[in-house]
Amino acid sequence: MPRPPEPGRNALLTAGAEIAGREGMRGLSVNAVVAAAGMAKGTFYHHFPDRRSYVVALHHRYHEELGAVILAAIAGCEPGAERLRTGIAAYLDACLATSGTKAFLAQSRTDTDLIDQVHERNQLFAAMIGPDLTELGWSDPEPVALLVIAMVAETALAELYSAGPRPDLRAALTALIERDPRHQG
Repeated sequence: MPRPPEPGRNALLTAGAEIAGREGMRGLSVNAVVAAAGMAKGTFYHHFPDRRSYVVALHHRYHEELGAVILAAIAGCEPGAERLRTGIAAYLDACLATSGTKAFLAQSRTDTDLIDQVHERNQLFAAMIGPDLTELGWSDPEPVALLVIAMVAETALAELYSAGPRPDLRAALTALIERDPRHQG
């Protein structure tokens, strides 16, 4: 059985999420994180060999938490339009409610330490919605899923900049996804 993360590691990750929420990825210096966590610098290096490892762990934790919210929301739903709408709404609502979202969605796209993580996350979420798109009639759901992930991420950013939900964008997103792909030409 794997050992649960130590309280010190969790405190460092929590401090980093708070800093990312206020200052973005650039604010995530080792000194800033240990100061916010009230720990010595040595404690940081006990848990993480370097800043890159820390940022990757922070990004991973953020998306694990978002994934858990989505999975809870769609639990028991059969693949299809309703499950996809529910999952997207859960994701967008969680992005609005979670500290550091702007940093982990926008800034992580250009952070060389996170490019592989962003790609991996997008592939994971795309695989999650593939069955929904198949049920909606998309004959090649994989590329469509990647485009849906991109549209959802852009919607999340627009909502963050608007400081609230954008029903117009959510409706447009749903309409684009749910169009009958068999009748497009």
